[in-house]
Amino acid sequence: MTDNPACLSILQLSDLHILAAPEDKLLGINTEHYFHACLEQAIRLRSRQAFAEKRHFDLILLTGDLAQDPCAASYRRILNSLEVYETPCICLPGNHDDYELMQQVFNTDSIHCRKQVFLDNWQLISLNSQIPGKPGGHLSNEELAFLENCLSENPNCYALIAVHHHCLETKSSWMDTMIIDNSRELWAIVDKYPQVKAITTGHIHQILDIKTASLRVLGVPSTCFQFVPGSTEFAVNDTAPGYRLLELYADGRVESEVIRLAEPVAGLQTNLHEY
Repeated sequence: MTDNPACLSILQLSDLHILAAPEDKLLGINTEHYFHACLEQAIRLRSRQAFAEKRHFDLILLTGDLAQDPCAASYRRILNSLEVYETPCICLPGNHDDYELMQQVFNTDSIHCRKQVFLDNWQLISLNSQIPGKPGGHLSNEELAFLENCLSENPNCYALIAVHHHCLETKSSWMDTMIIDNSRELWAIVDKYPQVKAITTGHIHQILDIKTASLRVLGVPSTCFQFVPGSTEFAVNDTAPGYRLLELYADGRVESEVIRLAEPVAGLQTNLHEY
């Protein structure tokens, strides 16, 4: 990635799985500790970059599963952690989230759940792929219509689409049972609008980076535990948590890389079969 003050810089964090109390653990690890570690490392490294006028992110993007068992307290702690950095933040829901509660808590001028945001000559379009009560993904007719409206009304804006569930297979058969079940309808819209330059997702707890003829499809590690790539059934490993950096250029180019913490997670219970 280049250090260019003229481009837009986005920090993507996903699948935090924050619990009701700060000391609570999931699969043996403190998810909140690792969320803070990822956020703090990303901000710290960014602040050290050479261009003094761009030592910050233009946007922080949280792509779902912010909470494991959602409650107001867990969302408020996330909000408090983000407010420290005074950086705009978009939050979208995952299958574990309570979207209505998210919209109540993440409702400040800078930290919110807005579905369309304009940044220079780019627009960020956030989609809700939740199926209430189920782990898989689906885009309702309303979401698909919203996407097409955003694209058709802004032909001169490049577009980054963010959604929790993945829209291309990961080659992990158990995970791919939860792919957006009508992803063909998503692609039918996207293929009509060449200004869409990237789709970035959460949910898969691993890296995905696929280049199609016209755009780039990205997946991001979790800020806590990771799923084993290429697995036929649920499996986790202690690969270090991570986050994705995206740089959006005025000519439509997208550069991106994944950064991980230096150390793997400690105490992970890999013998458990659900989360």
